[in-house]
Amino acid sequence: MMRVPEGLVIAIDGPAASGKGTLARRLAAHYGLPWLDTGLLYRAVAHGVLRAGASLDDEAAAAAVARNLPADFADNPALRTSEAGRAASRVAAFPAVRAALVDMQRAFAARPPGAVLDGRDIGTVICPDARVKLFVTAAPEIRAGRRHQELAARDPDASYELVLADIRKRDADDASRATAPLKPAPDAVLLDTSDMDADAAFAAALAIVEQALAT
Repeated sequence: MMRVPEGLVIAIDGPAASGKGTLARRLAAHYGLPWLDTGLLYRAVAHGVLRAGASLDDEAAAAAVARNLPADFADNPALRTSEAGRAASRVAAFPAVRAALVDMQRAFAARPPGAVLDGRDIGTVICPDARVKLFVTAAPEIRAGRRHQELAARDPDASYELVLADIRKRDADDASRATAPLKPAPDAVLLDTSDMDADAAFAAALAIVEQALAT
């Protein structure tokens, strides 16, 4: 574990299956910082809406769930499914939901000794003053292949074509929403992991962080 500046915030954004979560987890472990997968917040909101018997199109119901998420929301394995990801994209488009979750995310980032957060609007909205900002991406076909490999381990009948279609739809939804669309922050460093395995991507991300800390 390396000694890092007090209050260091590393913001990692990117589309689905780009590898940003894996990088965030590994960077957090490397620097001894807490990590928040903010995508799980929206998955938890969607899950809560469905459990309450409400519609995913009901912004008020989704915002109410967002304001009352349990502290252990991330422990629910149901949030890791593809269905949860698709549902999360729907509730994430609601301004009221995003507003309800902003303070929670900023409070996490502000606690000493700092934090690593990954999501889709960390560098642009949640932590615009983060010391380090990465935007992690990869070609849709590569990301679909990664996601399909994960799913196939649990379901041999998982379809690559359906996964690719889902990836492309989520990209379009995330980029076109009116509130906090997915886009790189102006000062984010772009990291394309299309031709990298997990270790190479981590080495590249670590080099970006180290360079930022040295300046």
